[in-house]
Amino acid sequence: MPHVAGGADADLDRRDCAQAVKDQAVSENNVTLQKQRPAAGETLLKVTGLVKHFPITKGLLRRQVGAVQAVDGLSFDVRSGETLGVVGESGCGKSTMGRLITRLLEPTGGTVEFEGRDITHLNVAGMRPLRRDVQMIFQDPYSSLNPRHTVGTIVSAPFKLQRITPEGGVKAEVQRLLGRVGLNPEHYNRYPHEFSGGQRQRIGIARALALNPKLVVADEPVSALDVSIQAQVVNLLDDLQEELGLTYVIIAHDLSVIRHVSDRIAVMYLGKIVELTDRKSLYERPMHPYTRALLSAVPVPDPRRRGKRDRILLRGDVPSPIAPPSGCRFHTRCWKATVVCTVEEPPLLALKTGHQVACHHPENHEDLKPGDAALAEDAADGGKVVRTQAPSAAPAAESTTTAAESTTTAEKTAEKAPAKAAKTATAEATTADKAPDGAAEVAPATSSGEAAGKATKEPAKKPVRKEPGAAEG
Repeated sequence: MPHVAGGADADLDRRDCAQAVKDQAVSENNVTLQKQRPAAGETLLKVTGLVKHFPITKGLLRRQVGAVQAVDGLSFDVRSGETLGVVGESGCGKSTMGRLITRLLEPTGGTVEFEGRDITHLNVAGMRPLRRDVQMIFQDPYSSLNPRHTVGTIVSAPFKLQRITPEGGVKAEVQRLLGRVGLNPEHYNRYPHEFSGGQRQRIGIARALALNPKLVVADEPVSALDVSIQAQVVNLLDDLQEELGLTYVIIAHDLSVIRHVSDRIAVMYLGKIVELTDRKSLYERPMHPYTRALLSAVPVPDPRRRGKRDRILLRGDVPSPIAPPSGCRFHTRCWKATVVCTVEEPPLLALKTGHQVACHHPENHEDLKPGDAALAEDAADGGKVVRTQAPSAAPAAESTTTAAESTTTAEKTAEKAPAKAAKTATAEATTADKAPDGAAEVAPATSSGEAAGKATKEPAKKPVRKEPGAAEG
């Protein structure tokens, strides 16, 4: 019947249209993997006044009694194609900062802009397209991979979440990614426990690179690995950056690793950036006292160079982020702290081109607060630095010889002292025997030698006491 035939043709047309839409969506998704990256040097990420406070609650009603000020007012930018390194002590807010700029945590305040777009308050649906451009490599390769999933399932997860079908299929793309990070593509069906720590970190890198992102935040990617494996992972990150034009924010506490991979370095202390500059300026002419103390703690393998460098020891511990110090947060441990450091927080200023420092009394630069009264030694909580310089080889030998001679002399003196005391006591006893009766006192021997001589010639005799009125026999 005509209407039946027409209905069949209409159903066929609908199926064709649906297939055409599906093919078009697949082709669009394939195109998205080949992204137009911004030119090198353009601002890719801009962070302004970023704040994250974790509330502290108490009681059954979970009443807030305080807050952990993990990140408190960070401002910086990341340019396309560069690597920004972030260093600092444990607990200074580095990892929290990385999770904030990737929007894995909700910020308390401030703004995060990616390619000129404010992403601070985007919801889950708004962040989904952005996840293709911003990825993260986590610190622990043992806990960041699901032990119940195979490598193929783990690395292909971004494709499923973003509903992307790569050309050639998901399995072929995953095997290509495994080969790119130095793993055997045939290990597609293996589980994470069958790999070493370095290989697991490579799996995490492959997962982060699956969607060809523009920005990769690496949270201490080599801290859980051996030194030899660290070098392999660092070299892999460098090669991938040159090949794919990636932009990195690498968080670490190892200054030697940061020096190798970074173009610019930000130094954090207690939730704030205290210095931000290029790699050469930071290592050759640091301006913040905390940066100088950090650099002095880097081990030097050459013993000849090791003896020519001062070691700066900071007393005390990092203050609690629950109640940070007023003014400059480093003044409780700084050897240059003055009164103004306790009441006025130093802003992050560009003292030189591209060199930003937050300090009232910077190193290698003129004092910004000259004439300010220094703090009393006990005003700061152990805020004193001890600088020790290792002596050279020759003076060390001399000091060792002198110490040995002093020890020998002291031992000889200690041995002679009891003998002299005994001889003096014997001489005094002998003199007392010879003294006439009724003498008020006996003069001591003039010298130990004379006393010893008398004691040798005339042995001591026991005196006989006469009672008054006794008859002489």
